[in-house]
Amino acid sequence: MSSGLVGSLVGMGNPLLDISAKVDQAFLDKYGLKMADQILAEEKHQPLYKELSAKPDVEYIAGGATQNSIRIAQWMLQVPGATSYLGCVGEDEYGRRMRDTATKDGVNVQYMVDNSTPTGTCGVAIMGGERSLIANLAAANNYKVDHLKQPENFALVERARVLYSAGFFITVSPESILLAAKHACEHGKMYCMNLSAPFIMEVPPFKKTLMDAMPYIDFLFGNETEARTFSKSEGWETDDVAEIALRISRMPKQNGSRPRNVVFTQGKDPTVVAHLGKVTLHPVILLPKEKLVDTNGAGDAFVGGFLSQLIHSSQVFKFGWLPRRVALN
Repeated sequence: MSSGLVGSLVGMGNPLLDISAKVDQAFLDKYGLKMADQILAEEKHQPLYKELSAKPDVEYIAGGATQNSIRIAQWMLQVPGATSYLGCVGEDEYGRRMRDTATKDGVNVQYMVDNSTPTGTCGVAIMGGERSLIANLAAANNYKVDHLKQPENFALVERARVLYSAGFFITVSPESILLAAKHACEHGKMYCMNLSAPFIMEVPPFKKTLMDAMPYIDFLFGNETEARTFSKSEGWETDDVAEIALRISRMPKQNGSRPRNVVFTQGKDPTVVAHLGKVTLHPVILLPKEKLVDTNGAGDAFVGGFLSQLIHSSQVFKFGWLPRRVALN
């Protein structure tokens, strides 16, 4: 591996400490939760974190969607400092635990520290191998674009080849997203984003930020539920994931010489990829049910692996910035 990979990938997102435990239907009903869903915590959800923490099988994981993907990409690249990550944490034990974990993994974390707000958490309720996520952003909600603009932090953006944010970051710092996306466009880099959750398309201010960023997005990720929610939010009368991917790939792009690539996972069903005006389907290798622990972070891991291959490849096609090692045809 070449040291030239150092600083290649930068992620910006909401660092959260996952509090993960198995639950039953009564727990879901109590807090109005649905499996395979992701929501922002409301007042009624606040007792949930203490209840999860009290369970005998509870696990604490340094997470947040973007940070998950960056840590996986770092693991795949195997070069210390190949990836960097920015987000906001509190001055507390949870924040220190996340910093230590990510640094040990080789990620160059540059957290903004909020001295007055605790580190964000995410409740992970697991049942039958599926999960429901309830994010309490806390300090993660306080990230400011001024931190990104600090010379030592923006230098990370300037060095990177690929920039990535999960859609959840839309709720926190639209200014940071647009600054990074425009920089990528202007300097021939790749900007990648994930739809992340249906509510990003359902809440008008969040959808607006997504659409403002769309002209700069080179790779858009999501799953079949998010794809169909996007279609509905656009007034498209189709639930066909392949058709939705194709339509999004054809939306106006600021740099028209680099086509937008859209990648939608569908669980055990084939992954849909829209590229250069056509759709390809990529079968998924099924994992035996007895080996499945839970699906938390599965999509984040997929994206992390994908991003690592974008970074790791040194040769790209003239028509679209698609590395040969992840060629779709």
